[in-house]
Amino acid sequence: MSTPVVTRFAPSPTGFLHIGGARTALFNWLYARGRGGKFLLRIEDTDRARSTPEATEAILTGLTWLGLDWDEEPVSQFDRAGRHAEVAHEMLASGHAYKCFSTQDEIEAFRESARAEGRSTLYRSPWRDASPDTHPDAPYAIRVKAPLDGETLIDDQVQGQVRIRNDQLDDMIVLRSDGTPTYMLAVVVDDHDMGVTHVIRGDDHLNNAARQMLVYRAMGWDVPVWAHIPLIHGPDGKKLSKRHGALGVEEYQRMGYPAAAMRNYLARLGWSHGNDEFFTDTQAQEWFDISGIGKSPARLDFKKLDHLTAQHSSVADDAALLHELEAYLAATEAPALSAAQRDGLLRAMPVVKEKAKGFAQILEKAHFILTTRPIEPDEKAAAALDNVSRSILKELTPRLRTATWEREILEGIVTEVAQAHGLGLGKVAQPLRAALAGRTSSPSVFDMMMILDRDETLGRLNDAIT
Repeated sequence: MSTPVVTRFAPSPTGFLHIGGARTALFNWLYARGRGGKFLLRIEDTDRARSTPEATEAILTGLTWLGLDWDEEPVSQFDRAGRHAEVAHEMLASGHAYKCFSTQDEIEAFRESARAEGRSTLYRSPWRDASPDTHPDAPYAIRVKAPLDGETLIDDQVQGQVRIRNDQLDDMIVLRSDGTPTYMLAVVVDDHDMGVTHVIRGDDHLNNAARQMLVYRAMGWDVPVWAHIPLIHGPDGKKLSKRHGALGVEEYQRMGYPAAAMRNYLARLGWSHGNDEFFTDTQAQEWFDISGIGKSPARLDFKKLDHLTAQHSSVADDAALLHELEAYLAATEAPALSAAQRDGLLRAMPVVKEKAKGFAQILEKAHFILTTRPIEPDEKAAAALDNVSRSILKELTPRLRTATWEREILEGIVTEVAQAHGLGLGKVAQPLRAALAGRTSSPSVFDMMMILDRDETLGRLNDAIT
């Protein structure tokens, strides 16, 4: 029986949920969910100076908005410091680690001298093979014993087989002289104790894998499957930074992108399934595999994101889309919808969501149902309501009042009135649109008439005429 898949996302709570971190979380989530496994969350909060509860909350909020649910309670790395120290002492007892009494001043003096002489600054502790009899009564760090020759092989599912010369590995510290564990130790202990089978993370951690394997082997633990994914670059091919635009996930929510489109887009950043661009969560979970991740950095492309957003908006469930739109309004601190606006928007959703590139565009298209009488036309709409147009609307209104309120019948009546004046349908539709929406750009006038219904449509036309 195969071991159940367990993946994890382990952010440091020092700021917002970065778009690159969000993609890493998504890849781990997809891999676990597609195999009936677990997706776990660990907050790497050992850096007490920079870790904040607010940042932890921002990360959890970002993951929740993105729709990435995790199994079990999030683990705090800081809370497990006692367990990390226990493992360091186990390695010490088994001879896989040793006490190092070198001070920071001694280590820095060595490195300065090495730099001046052009030598390697890799520190080799004189305490590695020292007899316990020579140990002073002083604070000590615990260092793991790295092999001195040969190679360490990292079998990476994305990068292939990576070889690291062991003479490039130092005897890394696993427990500092003040008794606090290092990040390198904590990560391994936590991954082992959490049962993590696959470590999917950024390729900036690739060299860390060789060093972390020292702990796995010293403890006789199974090494997880490694998959180090390339980072995300900006459209110019350079490392992602503020100059490229939004870096935090919450910024994308405030920009009005629906979560489903973000999941689809992030999944395609560096991973592919044939030529498929648009897909559902179910398809992504079924298709996602590490073998589909490329070795080259992915490039952020807002045009692709907009295109996917339009596709996802068109097929989204109306009520779910409205719920997410209200969350968008809250995130941008915009006024909440009234009960009447909410009901109207839900009726209009099939029309206004079509090919919308985000919630701002949905709201713009839905202006006609969100506004109330008397309609205040903008400058272009006011210009469309000249005396000639008003007289045509005046002629049209009584016919609409007695008509059966069906789209085809309404379209037929407007067409007849237009033809009677030797005009095309569009020439009458434009002042009609201006009267109903107060804009010259809106959904189809007949869609608006059906959504507004008879009384509201006639009321708006009468307002425009008078």
